[in-house]
Amino acid sequence: MPSSASPDPAELLELARAVALEAGALALQRRREGVEVAASKSSPEDIVTHADRETEALIRARLAVARPDDGFLGEESEAAGGSSGLTWVVDPIDGTVNFLYGIPAWAVSIAVVEGGTDPSTWNALAGCVVNPTSGETFTAMRGGGAFLNGVRLRANGAVDLASALIGTGFSYSAERRVEQARIVGHVVAVARDIRRIGAASLDLCNVAAGRIDAYYERGLKPWDHAAGALVASEAGARVSGAAGAAASGDLLIAAAPDLAAALESALADAGMSGLGGTAR
Repeated sequence: MPSSASPDPAELLELARAVALEAGALALQRRREGVEVAASKSSPEDIVTHADRETEALIRARLAVARPDDGFLGEESEAAGGSSGLTWVVDPIDGTVNFLYGIPAWAVSIAVVEGGTDPSTWNALAGCVVNPTSGETFTAMRGGGAFLNGVRLRANGAVDLASALIGTGFSYSAERRVEQARIVGHVVAVARDIRRIGAASLDLCNVAAGRIDAYYERGLKPWDHAAGALVASEAGARVSGAAGAAASGDLLIAAAPDLAAALESALADAGMSGLGGTAR
């Protein structure tokens, strides 16, 4: 695809999908061959495998050929700016611990955004999340809806908090996990149940597919949610941060609007820092 100052979002989505599928096939091959931890990052639990690095290198190379003027922000390599106003936001293997253990809940996540690398200000144009193990490909384009293997998705609508199945995730920091577990203890008392899958991109796609009713997490990096958040929002979920702010590392909640508000209120009642008491 040639570089263009005003790219067709459908072409961007097709590029994201094609590259994500190729990268997913490579990662799946490496998983079958055996996985080795290459290094730890923020903590001993926060690992990177050789496959993470190889997969991101493949993605970066393919995008550089197709869109040489675009920026790049990936989990495993140095960010690079561009002149087009567009940036590709990439998680080569979201759910690396699942990948390491052979748990079939990991994904390749690729999104293209305009407006820089800050999730609070960018506008996501297209995104693709591929789960190579299940053969599922989630896609979304701004204003064009969300799809799973070509079938349109719709997030669950009106669901009371007491009947809601809620997804969440935990930090790599042991200290933060203890606090997050305390919050979960409060939330599970007022909801149907909690699910912890271990890959934010898939959690968001599961909201889009109606497999869970809501998802919340703190501490996400831009590449964790860039593509999945677009899939969820294009499926009809509200994806936001606290008090209607844009989703960011401070907080991301994805759910139907009324349920999102009720969940935020429950998080505030549980004492999540930075959230005041909210009226229901």
